[in-house]
Amino acid sequence: MLTLVAAVARNGIIGRENDLPWDLPEDRKHFRQLTSGKTILMGRKTFESIMKRNGKLLPNRTNVVVTHDKAYQVPPGVLLYYSLQDALEALQGEQDVCVIGGGQIYQQTMLLAQKLEITHVDMDAPGDVSFPEIDPKVWEKTGEEPHQGYTFATYVRKK
Repeated sequence: MLTLVAAVARNGIIGRENDLPWDLPEDRKHFRQLTSGKTILMGRKTFESIMKRNGKLLPNRTNVVVTHDKAYQVPPGVLLYYSLQDALEALQGEQDVCVIGGGQIYQQTMLLAQKLEITHVDMDAPGDVSFPEIDPKVWEKTGEEPHQGYTFATYVRKK
């Protein structure tokens, strides 16, 4: 199953200057629960942001990075692909693949995903990267968990 996992501000913003525009420890914990033990697929900028923030790979996950840069180097243990299509073909047998960013990767996988795990952040954030629109004709909200300042929501593709 292909699942997009993202935290999204009211105005659609998900990133600013290659980082998150907020600090939500509970969202990070939720993200860990959703992605632990699974394959995470991301673009180069998202990978670099994670490495800058954490100084290491996200543990207990298969890290997959997509970049067009043929000279790009990744640490041992990271799977590197030069096109999203190549990555998706290689991961076809995987049980659960979580797309974790960035904007271009979300845009390209939105039509392919079966599920969205979205943290709706109750703010209009300044930023330079947006999440694609969640079309209610395509996506049905099947779960919602409200918190102070944000809500965890699950969407599944309508049949």
